[in-house]
Amino acid sequence: MGLFRKKRPPVLGIDISSTAVKLLELKRQDGRLRVESYAVEPLPANAVVEKNITDLDAVGEALRKAVKRSQSKLKTAALAVPASAAINKVINLPADLGEDELEAQIQLQADQYVPYPLEEVNLDFQVLDTAPDNPGTVDVLLVASRSDNVDARVDACEAAGLTPVVMDVESYATENAFGLVAEELPGKGVDQTVAVIDIGATMTTLTVLVDREINYTREQVFGGRQLTEEIMRRYGLSFEESGRAKRQGGLPDSYEEEVLGPFKDAMAQQISRSLQFFFGASQHGTVDYIVMAGGCASIPGIDDLVREHTGTPTYIANPFVNMAVSSRVRPQQLGEDAPSLLIACGLALRSFD
Repeated sequence: MGLFRKKRPPVLGIDISSTAVKLLELKRQDGRLRVESYAVEPLPANAVVEKNITDLDAVGEALRKAVKRSQSKLKTAALAVPASAAINKVINLPADLGEDELEAQIQLQADQYVPYPLEEVNLDFQVLDTAPDNPGTVDVLLVASRSDNVDARVDACEAAGLTPVVMDVESYATENAFGLVAEELPGKGVDQTVAVIDIGATMTTLTVLVDREINYTREQVFGGRQLTEEIMRRYGLSFEESGRAKRQGGLPDSYEEEVLGPFKDAMAQQISRSLQFFFGASQHGTVDYIVMAGGCASIPGIDDLVREHTGTPTYIANPFVNMAVSSRVRPQQLGEDAPSLLIACGLALRSFD
């Protein structure tokens, strides 16, 4: 299935994370984007483990509920595999190859770069542009993912009555949505190094963009589930009750200081550590801005704490800040969910390729 194919019907952006299915529909009207519909549907515990779908029926059912709740009429979808499940390689090929020859060359080259038998892999490519230091050749981005990663997402989507027409990579979806977030940054991310840190329930993903293009990605096991489990342990609640209390309140007064405070500190330390890995792996010694995404970015005051820890201006991602909103979407709820909808937004933008 094409990761990059052009000309298609509008798509629902669908992000399958470890605790929820997130679905988003965007429309363009009078040159302005509008949030047409969206839904966040929780998943049962362990239906998705570290971004691998382990309970297909549960994910398909959650998707079906999300479609119903969103009231979207769209039947086609864009999904993504995690960056850790994709192999990306830029290869250099002669510029004068026809499409068939290009495809044949890529199949030949893929064998060198993909550490699995090619029959077990979904493969796609996109011609980037003429290689700057080698006229007469083009740079081609090759992206591959094991078919079981792709197939599980396709099957869940089809179980909900949707037809997947785009399979992307989460890091490219983040890059796509970052174009909207960057408009709110001083300098708009141009000629700047920006760290987007997406802290979900179980995984933290660092995506560093240099001049608005991906330069580095890394995933680590850390997320909001640690806070939920500490609430369970401390207050004797079930997993579901703890998750609800975390979002809606109702915990003892000591919660802020004894449970939430230490978790926020751990989160800030995790972000510092992720950045140190990036500095060690690249020639960059600093980042200009940190943009926080994922469910944990909604914790009040976390941006100030990260700013203190890292000495770097920190922002909370909201790709919808300049968008219109349809009457069926509650703007306040959208604002609260915005940081966790970054990948879904990047996928929904594929409607306008």
